[in-house]
Amino acid sequence: MSLGENQDAYSALTNAVRCDVIGFEPVAKECEKLVAMNIPGRTYLPYTVGDGTVRKFYECNAPMTSSLFEPNAALLAKFQTLEAITRIVNVSTVETRRLDDIPETAGADFLKMDVQGGELLVLNGAEARLKDVLVIHTEVEFVPLYRDQPLFADIDRFLRARGFAFHKINGLGGRTFKPLIPNDKPSAALSQNLWADAVYVRDFMAFDALAPEALLKIATICHENYRSYDLVGVALEAYDRKMGTALQMGYLRALALEVNASKPS
Repeated sequence: MSLGENQDAYSALTNAVRCDVIGFEPVAKECEKLVAMNIPGRTYLPYTVGDGTVRKFYECNAPMTSSLFEPNAALLAKFQTLEAITRIVNVSTVETRRLDDIPETAGADFLKMDVQGGELLVLNGAEARLKDVLVIHTEVEFVPLYRDQPLFADIDRFLRARGFAFHKINGLGGRTFKPLIPNDKPSAALSQNLWADAVYVRDFMAFDALAPEALLKIATICHENYRSYDLVGVALEAYDRKMGTALQMGYLRALALEVNASKPS
Protein backbone atom coordinates (compact mmCIF):
# COMPACT_ATOMS: atom_id res chain seq x y z
CA MET A 1 0.00 0.00 0.00
CA SER A 2 1.09 3.56 -0.59
CA LEU A 3 2.53 5.39 2.40
CA GLY A 4 2.87 8.64 0.48
CA GLU A 5 5.16 10.09 -2.16
CA ASN A 6 8.82 9.11 -1.69
CA GLN A 7 7.96 7.06 1.40
CA ASP A 8 8.70 3.65 -0.09
CA ALA A 9 11.76 1.83 1.24
CA TYR A 10 13.18 1.95 -2.29
CA SER A 11 12.29 5.57 -3.16
CA ALA A 12 15.90 6.78 -3.17
CA LEU A 13 16.78 4.04 -5.65
CA THR A 14 13.84 4.62 -7.99
CA ASN A 15 14.46 8.37 -7.94
CA ALA A 16 18.08 7.84 -9.00
CA VAL A 17 17.90 5.11 -11.63
CA ARG A 18 15.27 3.52 -13.83
CA CYS A 19 13.63 0.58 -12.08
CA ASP A 20 10.66 -1.64 -12.81
CA VAL A 21 8.60 -2.16 -9.65
CA ILE A 22 6.23 -5.10 -9.23
CA GLY A 23 4.04 -4.61 -6.16
CA PHE A 24 1.37 -6.66 -4.41
CA GLU A 25 -1.55 -5.47 -2.28
CA PRO A 26 -4.26 -7.88 -1.09
CA VAL A 27 -6.57 -5.18 0.33
CA ALA A 28 -8.69 -4.33 -2.69
CA LYS A 29 -9.21 -0.62 -1.99
CA GLU A 30 -5.52 -0.08 -1.38
CA CYS A 31 -4.57 -1.91 -4.57
CA GLU A 32 -7.04 0.22 -6.54
CA LYS A 33 -5.38 3.36 -5.16
CA LEU A 34 -1.97 2.12 -6.30
CA VAL A 35 -3.18 1.29 -9.81
CA ALA A 36 -4.94 4.68 -10.07
CA MET A 37 -1.64 6.47 -9.37
CA ASN A 38 -0.50 5.25 -12.81
CA ILE A 39 3.21 5.62 -12.04
CA PRO A 40 5.38 4.70 -15.05
CA GLY A 41 7.34 1.49 -14.60
CA ARG A 42 5.13 0.20 -11.80
CA THR A 43 2.80 -2.78 -11.87
CA TYR A 44 0.54 -3.60 -8.92
CA LEU A 45 -1.20 -6.95 -8.58
CA PRO A 46 -4.01 -7.86 -6.13
CA TYR A 47 -2.34 -11.02 -4.86
CA THR A 48 -1.86 -12.28 -1.34
CA VAL A 49 1.76 -13.38 -1.55
CA GLY A 50 2.82 -16.36 0.55
CA ASP A 51 3.83 -20.00 0.21
CA GLY A 52 1.01 -21.08 -2.13
CA THR A 53 -1.23 -22.54 0.58
CA VAL A 54 -4.81 -21.61 1.40
CA ARG A 55 -4.88 -19.47 4.52
CA LYS A 56 -7.01 -17.00 6.42
CA PHE A 57 -6.46 -13.30 5.77
CA TYR A 58 -7.16 -10.99 8.69
CA GLU A 59 -8.14 -7.55 7.42
CA CYS A 60 -7.76 -4.92 10.12
CA ASN A 61 -9.24 -1.47 10.66
CA ALA A 62 -5.89 0.06 9.72
CA PRO A 63 -5.20 -1.63 6.34
CA MET A 64 -1.43 -1.60 6.87
CA THR A 65 -1.78 -3.98 9.84
CA SER A 66 -3.73 -6.66 7.91
CA SER A 67 -2.01 -10.04 7.90
CA LEU A 68 -2.08 -13.75 7.19
CA PHE A 69 -1.60 -14.11 10.94
CA GLU A 70 -4.13 -13.20 13.60
CA PRO A 71 -3.21 -10.11 15.63
CA ASN A 72 -1.98 -11.07 19.08
CA ALA A 73 -4.49 -8.94 20.99
CA ALA A 74 -3.24 -9.85 24.48
CA LEU A 75 0.30 -8.73 23.66
CA LEU A 76 -0.73 -5.68 21.63
CA ALA A 77 -2.90 -4.47 24.52
CA LYS A 78 0.19 -4.04 26.69
CA PHE A 79 1.45 -1.19 24.47
CA GLN A 80 0.16 2.25 23.64
CA THR A 81 -1.92 2.56 20.40
CA LEU A 82 -1.23 -0.89 18.92
CA GLU A 83 -4.46 -2.65 19.85
CA ALA A 84 -6.47 0.23 18.42
CA ILE A 85 -4.97 -0.15 14.92
CA THR A 86 -5.08 -3.96 14.71
CA ARG A 87 -8.77 -4.64 15.20
CA ILE A 88 -10.05 -7.31 12.84
CA VAL A 89 -12.85 -6.12 10.55
CA ASN A 90 -13.01 -9.11 8.21
CA VAL A 91 -11.61 -12.64 7.94
CA SER A 92 -11.51 -14.28 4.52
CA THR A 93 -10.05 -17.43 3.04
CA VAL A 94 -7.41 -16.76 0.39
CA GLU A 95 -5.16 -18.80 -1.83
CA THR A 96 -1.72 -17.32 -1.45
CA ARG A 97 0.53 -16.88 -4.47
CA ARG A 98 4.20 -17.89 -4.54
CA LEU A 99 6.61 -15.37 -6.02
CA ASP A 100 8.11 -18.34 -7.89
CA ASP A 101 4.79 -18.75 -9.73
CA ILE A 102 4.34 -15.10 -10.71
CA PRO A 103 6.05 -14.48 -14.08
CA GLU A 104 6.41 -10.74 -13.49
CA THR A 105 8.87 -11.38 -10.64
CA ALA A 106 11.41 -13.32 -12.72
CA GLY A 107 14.91 -11.86 -12.50
CA ALA A 108 14.16 -9.54 -9.58
CA ASP A 109 17.28 -7.91 -8.10
CA PHE A 110 15.74 -6.33 -5.01
CA LEU A 111 13.06 -7.81 -2.74
CA LYS A 112 11.22 -5.58 -0.29
CA MET A 113 8.79 -7.17 2.19
CA ASP A 114 6.45 -5.67 4.76
CA VAL A 115 3.69 -8.24 5.22
CA GLN A 116 3.00 -8.11 8.95
CA GLY A 117 4.60 -11.35 10.08
CA GLY A 118 4.20 -13.26 6.82
CA GLU A 119 7.74 -12.66 5.57
CA LEU A 120 8.89 -16.26 6.01
CA LEU A 121 5.85 -17.50 4.07
CA VAL A 122 6.87 -15.23 1.20
CA LEU A 123 10.46 -16.48 1.34
CA ASN A 124 9.35 -20.11 1.39
CA GLY A 125 7.46 -19.42 -1.83
CA ALA A 126 10.43 -17.71 -3.47
CA GLU A 127 13.23 -20.30 -3.45
CA ALA A 128 13.80 -19.91 -7.20
CA ARG A 129 13.53 -16.11 -7.18
CA LEU A 130 16.05 -15.83 -4.34
CA LYS A 131 18.74 -17.27 -6.62
CA ASP A 132 18.63 -13.97 -8.55
CA VAL A 133 17.83 -11.52 -5.76
CA LEU A 134 20.82 -9.47 -4.61
CA VAL A 135 19.41 -7.29 -1.81
CA ILE A 136 16.50 -7.94 0.57
CA HIS A 137 14.79 -5.27 2.66
CA THR A 138 12.35 -6.87 5.07
CA GLU A 139 10.37 -5.93 8.11
CA VAL A 140 11.09 -8.20 11.06
CA GLU A 141 9.52 -8.49 14.49
CA PHE A 142 11.26 -9.24 17.77
CA VAL A 143 8.09 -10.21 19.64
CA PRO A 144 4.97 -11.98 18.29
CA LEU A 145 2.69 -9.09 17.38
CA TYR A 146 0.72 -11.71 15.46
CA ARG A 147 -0.05 -15.18 16.76
CA ASP A 148 2.48 -17.85 15.76
CA GLN A 149 4.38 -15.52 13.43
CA PRO A 150 8.06 -16.15 12.63
CA LEU A 151 10.40 -13.68 14.30
CA PHE A 152 13.67 -12.00 13.33
CA ALA A 153 15.77 -15.04 14.28
CA ASP A 154 13.71 -17.24 11.94
CA ILE A 155 14.12 -14.84 9.01
CA ASP A 156 17.83 -14.43 9.70
CA ARG A 157 18.43 -18.19 9.84
CA PHE A 158 16.55 -18.74 6.57
CA LEU A 159 18.41 -16.04 4.64
CA ARG A 160 21.88 -16.91 5.92
CA ALA A 161 21.30 -20.49 4.77
CA ARG A 162 20.67 -19.16 1.26
CA GLY A 163 23.76 -17.06 0.82
CA PHE A 164 22.67 -13.73 2.27
CA ALA A 165 24.46 -11.79 4.99
CA PHE A 166 22.83 -9.37 7.40
CA HIS A 167 23.89 -5.85 6.51
CA LYS A 168 22.07 -3.32 8.66
CA ILE A 169 18.97 -2.23 10.54
CA ASN A 170 17.23 0.47 8.53
CA GLY A 171 14.70 1.82 10.98
CA LEU A 172 13.83 0.50 14.43
CA GLY A 173 10.35 0.80 15.92
CA GLY A 174 8.32 0.10 19.00
CA ARG A 175 5.82 1.47 21.49
CA THR A 176 5.77 2.28 25.18
CA PHE A 177 4.30 -0.11 27.71
CA LYS A 178 1.03 1.15 29.22
CA PRO A 179 0.24 3.23 31.18
CA LEU A 180 3.26 5.47 30.54
CA ILE A 181 3.03 8.04 27.72
CA PRO A 182 6.40 9.73 27.22
CA ASN A 183 6.21 13.45 26.38
CA ASP A 184 2.48 13.10 25.67
CA LYS A 185 3.28 11.08 22.53
CA PRO A 186 1.27 7.82 22.56
CA SER A 187 3.06 6.45 19.49
CA ALA A 188 6.54 7.00 20.88
CA ALA A 189 8.90 4.14 21.70
CA LEU A 190 10.69 4.22 25.03
CA SER A 191 12.52 0.99 25.87
CA GLN A 192 10.96 -1.96 24.05
CA ASN A 193 12.02 -2.64 20.46
CA LEU A 194 9.20 -4.42 18.65
CA TRP A 195 10.05 -4.34 14.95
CA ALA A 196 12.61 -3.11 12.45
CA ASP A 197 13.51 -3.08 8.79
CA ALA A 198 16.45 -5.42 8.22
CA VAL A 199 18.63 -5.28 5.11
CA TYR A 200 20.37 -8.37 3.75
CA VAL A 201 22.87 -8.47 0.88
CA ARG A 202 24.53 -11.34 -0.93
CA ASP A 203 27.37 -12.50 1.33
CA PHE A 204 30.30 -10.14 0.73
CA MET A 205 32.68 -13.03 1.39
CA ALA A 206 31.36 -14.62 -1.81
CA PHE A 207 31.25 -11.55 -4.06
CA ASP A 208 33.83 -13.11 -6.39
CA ALA A 209 31.28 -15.80 -7.29
CA LEU A 210 28.81 -13.21 -8.60
CA ALA A 211 28.53 -12.01 -12.18
CA PRO A 212 29.99 -8.56 -12.95
CA GLU A 213 26.52 -7.13 -13.65
CA ALA A 214 25.29 -8.36 -10.26
CA LEU A 215 28.17 -6.60 -8.50
CA LEU A 216 27.31 -3.32 -10.23
CA LYS A 217 23.67 -3.71 -9.23
CA ILE A 218 24.62 -4.34 -5.60
CA ALA A 219 26.83 -1.24 -5.70
CA THR A 220 24.02 0.86 -7.15
CA ILE A 221 21.38 -0.33 -4.69
CA CYS A 222 23.64 0.04 -1.66
CA HIS A 223 24.84 3.49 -2.72
CA GLU A 224 21.50 5.01 -3.62
CA ASN A 225 19.25 3.30 -1.11
CA TYR A 226 21.44 2.87 1.96
CA ARG A 227 24.50 5.11 1.55
CA SER A 228 26.56 2.00 2.37
CA TYR A 229 29.65 3.46 0.75
CA ASP A 230 32.09 0.98 2.26
CA LEU A 231 30.13 -2.04 1.03
CA VAL A 232 29.85 -0.40 -2.39
CA GLY A 233 33.65 -0.25 -2.39
CA VAL A 234 33.88 -3.96 -1.66
CA ALA A 235 31.50 -4.77 -4.53
CA LEU A 236 33.44 -2.56 -6.93
CA GLU A 237 36.72 -4.11 -5.85
CA ALA A 238 35.35 -7.55 -6.77
CA TYR A 239 34.16 -6.13 -10.09
CA ASP A 240 37.59 -4.67 -10.79
CA ARG A 241 39.25 -8.04 -10.19
CA LYS A 242 36.96 -9.63 -12.74
CA MET A 243 37.06 -6.93 -15.37
CA GLY A 244 40.51 -5.35 -14.99
CA THR A 245 38.97 -1.95 -14.29
CA ALA A 246 39.54 0.64 -11.56
CA LEU A 247 36.00 1.53 -10.55
CA GLN A 248 36.68 1.27 -6.82
CA MET A 249 39.46 3.85 -6.96
CA GLY A 250 37.32 6.22 -9.00
CA TYR A 251 34.39 5.77 -6.65
CA LEU A 252 36.47 6.40 -3.52
CA ARG A 253 38.03 9.44 -5.14
CA ALA A 254 34.57 10.81 -5.97
CA LEU A 255 33.43 10.22 -2.39
CA ALA A 256 36.44 12.09 -1.04
CA LEU A 257 35.73 15.03 -3.36
CA GLU A 258 32.09 15.08 -2.27
CA VAL A 259 33.05 15.08 1.42
CA ASN A 260 35.56 17.86 0.92
CA ALA A 261 33.08 19.93 -1.05
CA SER A 262 30.55 19.68 1.76
CA LYS A 263 32.96 21.00 4.40
CA PRO A 264 32.47 24.63 5.41
CA SER A 265 35.21 26.88 4.06
